[in-house]
Formats: sequence, structure tokens, C-alpha cells
Amino acid sequence: MTTSQLINDQKPGAARRAGRPGIALAVIAACQLMVVLDATIVNIALPHIQDALEFSTTDLTWVVSAYTLTFGGLLLLGGRAGDILGRRRVFMTGILLFTFASLLGGLAQEPWQLLAARVLQGVGGAIASPTSLALITTTFPEGPERNRAFGVFAAVSAGGGAIGLLAGGMLTEWLDWRWVLFVNVPIGVLIAVLTPLYISESQRHSGRFDIAGALTSTGGMALLVYGFIRAADEGWRDNLTIGSFGVAVVLLLAFAFIESRAKEPITPLRMFADRNRSGTYVIMLSLAAAMFGMFFYIVLFVQNVLDYTPIEAGLAFLPVTVVIALGAGLSQRFLPVLGPKPFMLAGSALAVAGLAWQALISSDSSYVGGVLGPMLIFGFGMGLNFVTLTITAVSGVAQHEASAASGLLNTTQQVGGSLGLSILTTVFGSASKDEAEKQVPHFMADGSAEQKAEFAKTHQLPAPWGHEVLAQGISSGFVAAASMAVLALVTAWFVIKVRKSDLEALAGTAGPGLG
Repeated sequence: MTTSQLINDQKPGAARRAGRPGIALAVIAACQLMVVLDATIVNIALPHIQDALEFSTTDLTWVVSAYTLTFGGLLLLGGRAGDILGRRRVFMTGILLFTFASLLGGLAQEPWQLLAARVLQGVGGAIASPTSLALITTTFPEGPERNRAFGVFAAVSAGGGAIGLLAGGMLTEWLDWRWVLFVNVPIGVLIAVLTPLYISESQRHSGRFDIAGALTSTGGMALLVYGFIRAADEGWRDNLTIGSFGVAVVLLLAFAFIESRAKEPITPLRMFADRNRSGTYVIMLSLAAAMFGMFFYIVLFVQNVLDYTPIEAGLAFLPVTVVIALGAGLSQRFLPVLGPKPFMLAGSALAVAGLAWQALISSDSSYVGGVLGPMLIFGFGMGLNFVTLTITAVSGVAQHEASAASGLLNTTQQVGGSLGLSILTTVFGSASKDEAEKQVPHFMADGSAEQKAEFAKTHQLPAPWGHEVLAQGISSGFVAAASMAVLALVTAWFVIKVRKSDLEALAGTAGPGLG
């Protein structure tokens, strides 16, 4: 039989080089890594972006928020699109859009151009990310093989943030801040080329898009985050702060009402009927809220207090990726035997311990005692949880709803991160203002004439007084982050149940013996 005959005999949408699951998984994982790390890769480059495009300090926060809010807000719609239009087709569309937006962002000459590109990146990521997770369910059979694939995917998702910080430091210091965006272009093109070769198209399902649900959920979450961010600057009595919270509540209630009545909702409420899946979403929301805040504020600490260079700041996070991978590997191996609950309990407890330790941070803290130690404990706990949460969220879901289930899990992670960071920013702002009021008299008594002249212009306290302000704000923020992790621990203890049927499904068996 000729090569052309073999190609003609393939089913429509079949991969041209099927039968190589390792390459297929590498393509899917590469997409997830690119999308996840983009939420953090720009963090270290922010000062350079501010100088180059003349951002104000307030507007600069939207370089990060424009991506995370759009990404988290549209994940549900992206997952639904994969079910209706075909997951491989939607996956490639998201990758190409994300790649094009990265190119535009790297070429930006004005602040609005960069922000528009970041929004477009968020749209592309929201299309590609939930579809990539759903592709695992159609590419790998349920059982040990799929569990291993989920383990790789979850490890990439968990470690992507830290890898982004390291890559951002190297690209910023060795090349230019624009390369934190340009680096996505060759990777995205390669993924788009390899996808039709090694990944088959999924079965398309009839349906319609829940536009009203997507708009109300995205708008509600964006306004909720904006309300917390504005409260940090203007206070809780500010009219716009109150109005943002009020409209957010209305939109989110409208979203719940629409989903309960829609024939084809982007978020089927029956997904929450299973107590383990509902508990999984709560745990992910809580831990992501703490994790985003940890990365953001530790970056500030190591650069502003410890005076690390961008590369040194990135390297400071490298050990986290190692312990996350160790935790992910451990949970993936023993999950079929023990079930999800022990790993959720242990992972959440370690997260609480690590954050509580970090709440002790001060301007005199060293990297090893104040940053590395608690970060390793927290990272290992997150590694235990990410694989467990990912597998539990999609376990037992019908294939035609796999995108919705995975999209909802990703949404809770991104929304949890955005909400958590905004809440911690409010706590940080309040504590920093209080500490600044205490430090100003000391500065006025001991500061030099040049320092006082600079303070009159910038209203920023120099070191060591400014270090005290920053450290106190970060410490208070980690108290709030630890409280979020406590919610995850309580949920794991009281909501998650170990069921024999779950253990059998995780092990890929149908017989007894695992109960």
C-alpha cells in the first residue's frame, strides 16, 4: 500500500503520525507551560517595561492583571468551544492567537498597545489551556497511562510560575524585556506545526455557546478583583470601590441564574453534585490564591530588600520547581492506592505551615531562613495537591463534558490567583501605610538631606526605613495567605471522601482489592 493510500484511509481528523503518545503529551505540556509561565514571566521585567513605555506605577499593575483576568474569565467558554468545535481545532486556534499576541506585545511602543496584547494573550490562553487538559482524556485511556499524563501536566502547571520567573530574569538581564514576550513566538509556531501530526481531532458535539454566561462571569470576576485593588489605594469607603463590589455581586448572581436555566451552560451545575469534585474546586481556589501572592511578594522581597539581580531573583525560585516535581511524582505514584484525601490533607497542611513561616519574614531575614525554607515546604505541599486535584476534578466525567470540568478547574486556579493577589494587596497596602507612619519620624530624624529631598519628590522611604515598610506589609499579607490555605485544609478534612469506586478508577481496574 502506498503512502498516499495510507493517508487517504485515515479517519478525518486523525493524527498523521498517530501512535506516539510521548510526543503528543510533550506538545500538550508545552502549550500548558507556555500559557502558565506567561502569568509570571513578565513580573521581573516590570521595572524595565515601566521605564521603556512610561507606565505610571498604578497602570503598571494591569500588565499582569490584563492577562490573568482575561485568561481566568474566558476559560469556561474556551472549554466549551473545544466540545462543540473539536478540541484539536480549538487548541491550535488558541495557540496561534496567543503566539500572535506575544509578537504584538513585544513590538509595543505605547502602554495601550502592550495592554491590548496582554488581553489578547489572555483570550488565546483561555482557548488553548482547558482544551489541552481535555485532549489528555481523549488521547490517553483511563487508568495508569492517563494518570501519568495528568502527572506530567500537573507538574508543568504547578512549576510554570517559578520557571517563568527564572526565564524572565535571564531574558531581561541578558537580552531585553521584550524577549519575555518574543520567546513565545517560536515555541507557539512549533506547537502549531506538531499538533496535527501527533494529536487526533476529538469528536464534535452539537450545541451552542453560552455567551450570556461567559460575559456575566468574566465581568463579575473582573470587577471583584478591581474592587479589591482599588480598595488598597482608595479605601473601602470609596464610591467606585463599593460600586465595583456591588455590580460584581449582581453579575455573579446573574451568572448563577443563567447557568441554572440555560439548556447548554458553560458551567453545568451538576458538576458540583459530586462532593469530591466540589471540594476539589474549593481547595484549588484557596491554594491558588495563596500561591500567586507568595510568588508576587517574594519577588519584591528578594529584589528590593535582598538586592538580588533579575537572574538571581529567578534562581531563588528554582528549588521550588524541584520540590513541586517531587511532590507531584509521589502523589501520582500512590494516588491509586491511597485515594485523594491523604494527599489533599498533607499538601494543604504543608501549605499552611510554609505560609505561616513566611509570615515571620522581616527586613533582617536571610534568603535561606526567611525565603527558601518556607518556600520549599509550601512547594512540596502544592506538588502533592496539584496532581491530586487535577485527576479528581475530571475523574468520572463523561468525555463530552471533559472540557467543561477541566475548564472549571483552571478557572478556579486563575480566578483564585487573581482574587487572592488582590486581597493580599489590600492587606499589604493597609499594613504598609501603618508601618510607614511609624518609620517617617525615624527617617526625618536620621535621614540625610539628599534622602529627604528625594523623599519629598517620590514619597518613597529609602532603605533601611523602606525595607521595614515592605517587610511588614509582606508579613501581614502572608498571614492572610495562610488563612486561605487553612480553608483548603478544612475542606479536604470535612468534604473529601475516599471511595472504593474512585480507587478502582484511578488504578484502571474493575475488580476488588483496593478498598
